[in-house]
Amino acid sequence: MYIKPCSPGENGYVESFIGRFRDGLLNGEIFDTLLEDRVLTERWRRAYNRYRPHRSLGNKPPAPEGYEVKYVFTQVAH
Repeated sequence: MYIKPCSPGENGYVESFIGRFRDGLLNGEIFDTLLEDRVLTERWRRAYNRYRPHRSLGNKPPAPEGYEVKYVFTQVAH
């Protein structure tokens, strides 16, 4: 199946993720700064990837509990 560039509406996986992201984070937050956006998005991403049960994995989380990826955010001077 061919998906035209810049048309995520044709990709069900992308649309599903965008809907979960919107429902799980964006609809409930108002971001005052870019740093706040980054911190809250990272917190949501970790919960989504670690603790959310996944049907194809037998309702187990996608990543094991002990697995941790560390990200370092640098603050941008305004």
